[in-house]
Amino acid sequence: MTEAEFLVLIRRNPVNGVILERLDSLGLSDAWLVSGCLFQTVWNVLTERPVSHGIKDYDIFYFDPDTSWEAEDNVIKRGNALFADLAVPIEFRNQARVHLWYSEKHGRPYPPLTSSCEGIDRFLAVANMVGVNPKGDVYGPGLADMATMHLRPNRTANFRKDRYDEKNVRYKACWPELTIEAA
Repeated sequence: MTEAEFLVLIRRNPVNGVILERLDSLGLSDAWLVSGCLFQTVWNVLTERPVSHGIKDYDIFYFDPDTSWEAEDNVIKRGNALFADLAVPIEFRNQARVHLWYSEKHGRPYPPLTSSCEGIDRFLAVANMVGVNPKGDVYGPGLADMATMHLRPNRTANFRKDRYDEKNVRYKACWPELTIEAA
């Protein structure tokens, strides 16, 4: 799948299109719409399901050197107001501060990141490693796997077999056509 084909498919989900059209107005540095809302939209188009089938939320990564909770909370509040009319859960995560809370939540260290794309690189499955910024640039190490509905582990420093397996159970229930490699 080419980047151009990917962009056409993800915009079949109107929520993705609206988020990408408005995202720049938040003034976030290195902002990307990422992961599930993208690859799951593509899977839905490929399998002729409703475009929002199985999508739990819409994730936005950005990178702000201000790693305070107050700064991220401010982005969350402004983002929630901007997208309130969409009536879908949207999560905003400053990738500059993930290392501050990750070990407490997941029980293992997480090295500091230097960009949002580094956060995308840490998704558990290669097919999940996709992002689009408001300019329409694609970061897509996972495009080929996503297009073939093939899930394989992404063996980064934060890989966890239990989380990979847990996510894949949900994915397989929603998209039985998936091919899933064991971790």
